[in-house]
Amino acid sequence: MNIRVFNIRLSKEFCIVDQNRMNEFLDSVEVKLTSTNFVTTGTTDYWSAVVFYDLKNKSDKQIEEKSSFEDLSHQEKEIFSALKQWRNDLAKDLGWSAFRICHNTHLIAIAEANPQTIEALAEVKGFGKVRTEKYGEDILAILNAI
Repeated sequence: MNIRVFNIRLSKEFCIVDQNRMNEFLDSVEVKLTSTNFVTTGTTDYWSAVVFYDLKNKSDKQIEEKSSFEDLSHQEKEIFSALKQWRNDLAKDLGWSAFRICHNTHLIAIAEANPQTIEALAEVKGFGKVRTEKYGEDILAILNAI
């Protein structure tokens, strides 16, 4: 198991850059455990995130790379956009970064699978039991509204 530490600075000029760097990393590894802590130094406030991870095997990475926004059909792109808006709104309401709810790759997988039940949603790659319990009803409502 490997460890990597990220600092997400809260100032507008750095926050998005730091988040994007972390998201790219998270999409390239298999996360085993995370721990976060809010740090205030008097001059700089930031979230420190420790990620325990294993490297993905090549076949997993190749499978993920096949699915991107450009590969989606028109209907799947609409679903993805609606899910992304929901996720970003929820993250804003909670004061979280969007990746804490789910990554774009998860939203793409949901758009492609278009699950109609909680059980089917739990089978979507990256969207297991915990996320399904937290967000499943909201996601199914979005899928049924489109």
